[in-house]
Amino acid sequence: MAVAKRKVRPLKPEEPAVEPERLLKFYRDMLLIRRFEEKAGQMYGMGLIGGFCHLYIGQEAVVVGVQAAVQKGDTIITSYRDHGHMLATGMDPKGVMAELTGRRGGYSRGKGGSMHMFSREQNFFGGHGIVGAQVPIGVGLGFAHRYRGNNLVSITYFGDGAVNQGQVYESFNMAALWKLPVVFVIENNRYGMGTSVTRSSASHDLYGRGAPFGIPGHQVDGMSVLAVSQAAEEALAHARGGKGPYILEMLTYRYRGHSMSDPAKYRSRDEVSRMRSEHDPIDQVRKRILDANIADETKLKEIDKEVKDLVTAAADFAQESPEPDPSELWTDVLAEA
Repeated sequence: MAVAKRKVRPLKPEEPAVEPERLLKFYRDMLLIRRFEEKAGQMYGMGLIGGFCHLYIGQEAVVVGVQAAVQKGDTIITSYRDHGHMLATGMDPKGVMAELTGRRGGYSRGKGGSMHMFSREQNFFGGHGIVGAQVPIGVGLGFAHRYRGNNLVSITYFGDGAVNQGQVYESFNMAALWKLPVVFVIENNRYGMGTSVTRSSASHDLYGRGAPFGIPGHQVDGMSVLAVSQAAEEALAHARGGKGPYILEMLTYRYRGHSMSDPAKYRSRDEVSRMRSEHDPIDQVRKRILDANIADETKLKEIDKEVKDLVTAAADFAQESPEPDPSELWTDVLAEA
């Protein structure tokens, strides 16, 4: 049996060189997710968003960095903390916000809400509310790519809470056995709901969970969009090259509670403040842009205004969009061959 290569890398490597335009795009894309999620939190507080709502604030570098490395046609699937993934894949903020508010203009026509929306056009397959349920589906997408011989990859996101689920290891086994083109992205934000990963997992190097199946992987500073994009390029090249699956463990952090109903009393304010002040992914890129004279404060304010206008327009669209017609209760529930 092949022994998996577990690359132990420093979490603060020397960051790679990056083109100015790419750095500005990273900044803008992460800022869009941050502002969108802040607005979603406000709208939830106003009663405009019902059910559960899991915000992505703090984790923006993960999905922006990974999505920067994908190829057109690669498929994306994730769990319930998914708004950032939707925006990073190119889904319209208006359609995403309308779905959050349960309106007809949403991506699932108001029937999916925060956790269950899809975009076939953007190859985004959800948004899944059951912990770990998306991982077998992600492997299925990888199987479809191999079967069709289209040289595409399935990027399958899940969290540290899902990594202990049994179906994840069944998926690892199948992906490794058939050398499927799947990149498993573990978003380790350190807390599965309210429990620290150090209390819920016997082994804390989650990227090593694929070792018994011969799946290589390594740990990445998930608060650095540059480190993430570089690691994603390597992992995608591995999977696309016919070498089978790869695991990326992104060490990241969420600033808000598990969901909007979580007061997050299981961690200290000092811990959150320290992560914000020392490791914020957007601040890191902003500083690099200014230090390298890629853009000045005026240019960054213009980007901020553009992003805020997009988010405001999305919120307005969501509130103006009508609720679903009752006939929608009978659509998308049966496909006749």
